[in-house]
Amino acid sequence: MATPPDSPIEDVMFEIEPSRVPKHRPVALEDLCRQTKFTRQEIRVMYRGFKQECPEGVVHEDSFKDIYAKFFPHGNSSLYAHYVFKAFDVNSNGAISFRDLLVTLSTLLRGSVYEKLRWTFKLYDINGDGCITRSELGEIVLAIHELMGRRAHQVEDDRKCREQADRVFRKLDLNQDGVITIEEFMESCLKDEVITKSLQVLDSGTGL
Repeated sequence: MATPPDSPIEDVMFEIEPSRVPKHRPVALEDLCRQTKFTRQEIRVMYRGFKQECPEGVVHEDSFKDIYAKFFPHGNSSLYAHYVFKAFDVNSNGAISFRDLLVTLSTLLRGSVYEKLRWTFKLYDINGDGCITRSELGEIVLAIHELMGRRAHQVEDDRKCREQADRVFRKLDLNQDGVITIEEFMESCLKDEVITKSLQVLDSGTGL
């Protein structure tokens, strides 16, 4: 007989580690509620969808790129999806667990402007050394251009990418020392109404 949707088994424990790991590490639903800004019901709904799409219990990078490609069919989303995957991969183990996904979505959908900016900084800080270089920013700008399908003429597009990256870098590198720190990034973005409003689109009022 099928387990009822709201059975204690489903409500209490979720297996959040990859199925290939010998010992699963279940986590209580209440723990996920404390770690995120989602309700019990929202977590249950997302978990059912996650297990249906990812029966192994994790999302690997190839699958993640396939998902991104469906949302951006007119461009090449592979490079940008790679960077986003790294930012979602909390444990840096090459796989996104349900908890990884939930924690990140909580930040992006329900987090404060400060929390969203910190996550964005992590996305741009490709090598994870705590600062963004001109080269790293250039890589992200290039990835976004490819994502949006803007690279019809490579030489001209490469020039535009470099110019855009240079403009943004000069704006964010407040002390002009060649790197952007988290403090500079936060200060610059919080002063920019366009950036702040774009982040507020994903506030708690929008729901899931």
